[in-house]
Amino acid sequence: MDPATWELIGRNLWPMLRATVTMTIPLTAISFVIGLVLALLLALARISSIAPLSWLARVYISIIRGTPLLVQLFIVFYALPQLGLVIDPFPSAIIAFSLNVGGYAAEVIRAAILSIPKGQWEAAQTIGMGYPTTLRRVILPQAARTAVPPLSNTLISLVKDTSLASTILVTELLRVAQLAAAPTFDFFALYGVAAVYYWVLCLLLSSVQVRVETRLERYVAR
Repeated sequence: MDPATWELIGRNLWPMLRATVTMTIPLTAISFVIGLVLALLLALARISSIAPLSWLARVYISIIRGTPLLVQLFIVFYALPQLGLVIDPFPSAIIAFSLNVGGYAAEVIRAAILSIPKGQWEAAQTIGMGYPTTLRRVILPQAARTAVPPLSNTLISLVKDTSLASTILVTELLRVAQLAAAPTFDFFALYGVAAVYYWVLCLLLSSVQVRVETRLERYVAR
């Protein structure tokens, strides 16, 4: 690369890092937390004995998993205004990403809950625990250990998927790289830097995953 390209990279290292810290990471974190709450509710609905509730959860999951995330983003940001509901770019991205995470993570959480032996439910009921208490104190801590690896993959995918928010004008990492590269058409260098930023974020999340798995080992039934 010529000196001008290196100078361009140097000028944009900080703006891209700032966009990562102020937009990409918050967008990922907020969407993932909201998505996990939604996923837990959907998972409990799926295993519920109430048929309509289970059916609604199944339909929702099918729609989310059967449509592209980009389409979901466009529906929230571009299509809803036609119904009179105008949402700013950042909240639109959070809504779309949260709904998407909820649909995918719900099946992960459901499978993790169903992996706990029925004897654990029965033992909790024997000592007088109700359904909510059994979930909170017995089932979910053990299910979390099983769910952490696939949920971590969902989180890592979400980090990379946040790049799609640039299509609805969210000034996150990729958007900053696009704007910086546009005047000079030096897309390779700046997109390469953006790729490194995403890669480092994913490496950090992978290391956190290992630590969380180690801490949750104590909840595994022996």
